[in-house]
Amino acid sequence: MTFPKLEEAGVIHGFSTRMGGVSKGIYSSMNLSYHRGDDEKAVDENFRRIGEAIGFDSKKLVFSNQIHETKIHKVTREDCGKVMTHMDGLVTNEKGIPMYTGYADCVPLFFYDPKEEVAAMAHSGWRGTVKRIGAKMVGVMEKEYGCQRENIIAAIGPSICRDCYEVSQNVADAFRKELKGHEETEYMDAKGNGKFQLDLWKANEIILLEAGIRKEHLDVTDLCTCCNSDLLFSHRASKGKRGNLGAFIML
Repeated sequence: MTFPKLEEAGVIHGFSTRMGGVSKGIYSSMNLSYHRGDDEKAVDENFRRIGEAIGFDSKKLVFSNQIHETKIHKVTREDCGKVMTHMDGLVTNEKGIPMYTGYADCVPLFFYDPKEEVAAMAHSGWRGTVKRIGAKMVGVMEKEYGCQRENIIAAIGPSICRDCYEVSQNVADAFRKELKGHEETEYMDAKGNGKFQLDLWKANEIILLEAGIRKEHLDVTDLCTCCNSDLLFSHRASKGKRGNLGAFIML
């Protein structure tokens, strides 16, 4: 899957489905994770296939090992084929380096500045979202690479939707505090009994727009991983018995 605005800008990118790979059972068939118990050779082949489909060499992939924080790694050629541990964001201005982040309900964020030629990705679960990892990435692109916020094109990718994502009081309170000044109903519905339905797409949209991304430069998904668990891996829908989806971007 690709995003119209990133496509128009000409950056190589994509988001995998669970189809088209060789993995079996709960990982069927395009599992893109080595850490969930799948056969390593099958995962190698899956990465080779998705690389061929999107247009990158899977042996050069730079992987993020995500921990639901907001650390961002500046990727260089020396990182090719390596895993960046404890990083939830990857950014580069070097051409020909494919970058990967993994998902199964959390929000993939894509970034591209066509003027300075900088590409980036961030993994934004509820913790990353409430800590504004998207805004932090925009700040890194500006400070480290000279990007101007109004030039950055961004996309919010397939992830769990508002109807499927029930959260507890502590999570709701964290979002209320962080998104002060916004009507709560804009991004969350109270269900009673200390339960809420949280809209991570809307929360990330608010955060990116406040960070200076222009509305006309932002694509927001309408595809839920949990509603479409036949097409996409979902941690909630599968109760944790699943593979991983991959988000990719390369200059």
